[in-house]
Amino acid sequence: MSSFALAVRDSKTMLRRNLLHARRYPSLTLNILLMPIVLLLLFVYIFGDVMSAGIGGGGADRAEYIAYLVPGILLMTLGGTPAGTAVSVAMDMTEGIIARFRTMAIHRGSVLIGHVLGSVLQALISVVLVGAVAVAIGFRSTDATVLEWLAAFGLLAMVATAFTWIAVGMGLASPNAEAASNMAMPLIILPFISSAFVPVDAMPGWFGPIAEYQPFTPAIETLRGLLLGSEIGDNGWLAVAWCLGLTVLGYRWSTALFNRDPK
Repeated sequence: MSSFALAVRDSKTMLRRNLLHARRYPSLTLNILLMPIVLLLLFVYIFGDVMSAGIGGGGADRAEYIAYLVPGILLMTLGGTPAGTAVSVAMDMTEGIIARFRTMAIHRGSVLIGHVLGSVLQALISVVLVGAVAVAIGFRSTDATVLEWLAAFGLLAMVATAFTWIAVGMGLASPNAEAASNMAMPLIILPFISSAFVPVDAMPGWFGPIAEYQPFTPAIETLRGLLLGSEIGDNGWLAVAWCLGLTVLGYRWSTALFNRDPK
């Protein structure tokens, strides 16, 4: 069997292992999924009238604010999912299963690839479920073409992959699951300080650059452009550049930590 075929076979086995692990411990997945749904309902029905005042200069009605809010909530869903990956990787490292894998005749990289594929798949399923809730409360994307929907899904997959590799590195660098959870907290916080809820132009002058020059804002604005027909501008290539850069960084960091000699 060729090295590539061996890697594919072992990666599929590790993917199955991680999906079974997620099924046996559904509480973490449910908590990550429930947070964006609760935030969606909270910002639409509780804070919507106040938050929508910053949309378009003169404010927006509920339907317009839902359309503005949903792309940010979808990206927020992706920001929360990798935290579970960091915890899962840290648990594998501290409970001895990785040491056992090192002694087995399996492709070395398949362990990490299984975690990444499993996390990305769970993230995209979570996005679909959150999107279904958004449609149920009034979100519509009537102007988007099939190609734009495919591009939007591809962007979501790229963001999920990028932040999952970063989360894998965090899990490998953490001494235990609790530390991994704390280290992954910025991935959850970053969407809150982006353009998810209000435009960057509506933020205070000192806060605007923080929201503008971070990876979530260009991804959110690109997703809005694809689904709602708004202007994308430079956000498209910025989002892709962020995704590729973070993926390469996370991959190199993760493999370097995983391949070092165990203590």
